Amino acid sequence: MKKTKQEKRREKRSFRQAMDRELREHKSSFIVFYVLRALVIVVLVRQLMLGSYESAFFCVLTLTLLYVPSWIQVKLRIELPPPLEITILCFIFAAEILGEVNAYYERVPHWDTMLHTLNGFLAAAVGFSLVMLLNDDERLTFDLSPVFLALVAFCFSMTIGVLWEFFEFAMDWFFHMDMQRDTVVNAIHSAALDMTHSNKVVTIPDIQDVVINGESLGMGGYLDIGLIDTMKDLFVNFIGAVVFSVTGFFYARSKGQYRNAALNFVPSKKTQAQDYLRQAQEENGVAPEEEGQ
Repeated sequence: MKKTKQEKRREKRSFRQAMDRELREHKSSFIVFYVLRALVIVVLVRQLMLGSYESAFFCVLTLTLLYVPSWIQVKLRIELPPPLEITILCFIFAAEILGEVNAYYERVPHWDTMLHTLNGFLAAAVGFSLVMLLNDDERLTFDLSPVFLALVAFCFSMTIGVLWEFFEFAMDWFFHMDMQRDTVVNAIHSAALDMTHSNKVVTIPDIQDVVINGESLGMGGYLDIGLIDTMKDLFVNFIGAVVFSVTGFFYARSKGQYRNAALNFVPSKKTQAQDYLRQAQEENGVAPEEEGQ
């Protein structure tokens, strides 16, 4: 049945009201959201004044992404704990504004490594919570073991990490963006240098400089193209995934009795009192949506 314009306006108004209530639900995440949003707006104005439109685009993207946690909670009826929501907001700001706009990826040592480690931890939390939410669904009859829950969390996190590296490679290959940062090395070990084609590894040690077209690069060694950066990112993602998966295992094995700091990052289903979208729809005379729609 086709909806009238008035019904569509009521639905949009209901969703806006639910988003506003969701943003204000937790004082801590509310403060962090508005502080970060104000900072992004200041940076956006500055970048426009400087004529840096690429950086301005990252600012607009960040403003949009800051609303994503609340949108997910309202639309999917999932409650994100304040520590998880605040971490996601800070992660977005650190990656886009500090990392891209202010070039922290180049200026601050191990900035990228820190974010990839955190990403591994958060992705494992998401994977763990997805299975927990399904496992707690009264409509489903299966019961999953703690080992399986931890394994799914770990595999989900590593899959997200690998897909991100695929994305970085694609951006570098097709658009030459250098998202997979290069690393200076002082030795090469490669069978491609074996002129006898007998699959022997040839080593070129103590590389101090590289000359291209008669001009020295002045890098103090040979420039590795992205491989070391990619493997380092996957390794720290692995560490973050293992940390959460282990803590998630002990939590699941104790059936929720064993609490630890990592479980403050596990989402849960919204209660009726937390379902602001349904409340707003009822207030505006809109037929409430069923879960899963």
